[in-house]
Amino acid sequence: MDLLLIRHAEPVRIAPGSAAGPADPGLTDRGRVQAAHLARWLEHEPIDAVLSSPLRRARETAEVVGDALGHDLEVVDGLMEYDAESDYYIPVEEMRETRDHHWRAMIEGRWEELGGEPPDRFRARIVPCVDAVIERFAGRRVAAVCHGGVINVYLAALLGLERHLWFEPAYTSISRVAAARTGERSVVTLNETAHLVATLDAKEEPV
Repeated sequence: MDLLLIRHAEPVRIAPGSAAGPADPGLTDRGRVQAAHLARWLEHEPIDAVLSSPLRRARETAEVVGDALGHDLEVVDGLMEYDAESDYYIPVEEMRETRDHHWRAMIEGRWEELGGEPPDRFRARIVPCVDAVIERFAGRRVAAVCHGGVINVYLAALLGLERHLWFEPAYTSISRVAAARTGERSVVTLNETAHLVATLDAKEEPV
């Protein structure tokens, strides 16, 4: 089974204190362009199913892919990100560049300060969820659009890493896992982004 773990495209920023409930941003205009490039790239692969986290930024990305490939979208609740209940959404790149205190809390695993799940509880939820997807789609190739945290903790579990967040998946990046029926799992590629350039029209700028 070939599993493509795909991070969602670029979402809009939701400032702290501006949302009445959990922040659930959709895609920016740039994000929709990224999703379109991803879909165009995946048209050349035999994808058997398109799955998505229930969060809007993942669903909007996956819907573009599903429409291009002719697949109905299946939402998998267990693929939800650790910060789903937070009342704001600040893009990771902004937190890093501005040295926002949320950035330090995130990389140090103090996710409860961000309105999120504790890291150990999050990993304990994600790993069985992804493994269940692998079992259900044995022998097929599946694209699962989810989140940076989801991809980090699942691949960390496969690689035997203790750190929960150990690399930064780019928007619409693809990380591939090969899963044998006998139970072996292999990380085939990490953080593919060639589609953001390879599918550009002659006059388009890179996204």
